[in-house]
Amino acid sequence: MSTFNVELKKVVDDSYEIEIGYDLKNKLVSDLEKGLIGNIKKIAVITDSNVRDLYAKEICEAIVDAGYSLDLFVFAAGEKSKTRETKAKIEDAMLEKGYRRDCAILAIGGGVVSDLAGFLAGTFARGVPFINYSTTLLSAADASVGGKTAVDTPLATNLIGLFNQPRKVYIDIETWKSLPQRELHSGMAETIKHACIRSNEMFLFLEQNMEDIYALKKFPCEYITENNCQIKYQVVMKDELESGLREILNLGHTVGRAIETVSDYRLLHGEAVSIGLAAEVLLAARLGYMSEEEADRVIALCQKAGLPTRIPEYIDREALVRKLYTDKKVRDGKLRFVLQKGIGDVVEFGPNVYSTPIEESVAREIIMEL
Repeated sequence: MSTFNVELKKVVDDSYEIEIGYDLKNKLVSDLEKGLIGNIKKIAVITDSNVRDLYAKEICEAIVDAGYSLDLFVFAAGEKSKTRETKAKIEDAMLEKGYRRDCAILAIGGGVVSDLAGFLAGTFARGVPFINYSTTLLSAADASVGGKTAVDTPLATNLIGLFNQPRKVYIDIETWKSLPQRELHSGMAETIKHACIRSNEMFLFLEQNMEDIYALKKFPCEYITENNCQIKYQVVMKDELESGLREILNLGHTVGRAIETVSDYRLLHGEAVSIGLAAEVLLAARLGYMSEEEADRVIALCQKAGLPTRIPEYIDREALVRKLYTDKKVRDGKLRFVLQKGIGDVVEFGPNVYSTPIEESVAREIIMEL
């Protein structure tokens, strides 16, 4: 018997730029011409049925005019399309059109598009370059930064996926003008979450400037975009693969993701996260990590943002409690929660430990209160 050691030590630079601005399609084309994806000339553009006519076709025309070949792959808008089946259909369509390793993927849309396209890019031909072009406040705050890509399953959201960093991210604030008010509100939930975990200053800014943000005034929109990216970067830089600190980005998501699934996606992601934040601050206040006044401020800010903070009547509470166990933070069959420490910080329960076991009976009491 013999043993052969396969030594594979890697040094990988996955750094990338995030460009924040208005009407960035020409900047995208310029970056492609300057070698953003090297010598690749074939691009698979992935978008959804909402974004196709709003922005994707125009961006595609600009890219084709610059001498690139591309195909537009469109799936039905909404979280229900973020599945292995949708991914497989796009992969098959790409293969039929001759896409192989010498291609790149451009995701144009919100978080569902970037999650699905980024996952696809990481597995197609064992990995091809991809670019994110964000068109929603939600994706600007959440899915555009950090490299987490995934699809949903009937059991739970985002359990099948991988870490895959883009070549570049474009956050086009101009596109927010076409968002329905409900979508704009939904996007604010992740922004509030970032303030809760890392910036009391940003929390105060949101309390004082919510109307101006929803009026899409330049300074407040740029302020929240830059701070969202900075806060998430500071976390992801220290814990790219979610071995500890990155769990704090899950604030409000233990209950939020479960509600989103149990509602059969009648609730938008941000709406579900907002309810999850309300549940989390009630729990944090009960355990003494924040005052009742601070918990009330978080709930009031979510309400000011036009977000729900109570569980809809049509949600089966016991089904919701059972669904909590599909959360990725569950360990040894025990529920685990990330909890705030006041406003602008989170509780560290031990060295690099940011979630704590919570008894099901306690979680059920909080859910019943909401």
